[in-house]
Amino acid sequence: MDAQLSLTEISVAREILQDYDPAQHALNHLEKHNGKVESAFADLWIEKNGQPLMQQSKSLWQVTLKVLREELCGDDGFRGQLKEYNKNPGSSPLLTGLIISLVGVATAHGLAIDPAIATVIVLYILKIGLNIFCEYTEPPVGNSATLAPEN
Repeated sequence: MDAQLSLTEISVAREILQDYDPAQHALNHLEKHNGKVESAFADLWIEKNGQPLMQQSKSLWQVTLKVLREELCGDDGFRGQLKEYNKNPGSSPLLTGLIISLVGVATAHGLAIDPAIATVIVLYILKIGLNIFCEYTEPPVGNSATLAPEN
């Protein structure tokens, strides 16, 4: 799903997160890429980690979302924080808390991500909604045979 944030959405996030430097850095990248989430993510990833070695058919963005889906969709703490933010969408502490929570959940499960990268991912999840994120990134049923060799 190619999500794109509007300039208005970026401006609103910039105002809400004005005191959180990693988020401002992420928002600069989102503006640079006209709100295209995947492009901003890739740019931030390369900046932080260097050019990834990638298989031709795999997108680092899609692989990252798949790994995060496994952790976030079953995490009641993150889901609860997201609900709290949605009740008060202008809250800087709640939005910053979501970003920090994502960094913590990802790191606890072996995926160390930078807060700027987490900002892009949180804004993406807020844009499409957690339930859609969880359903959309779920692997197709019966596709596991293509992932593991048969004996």
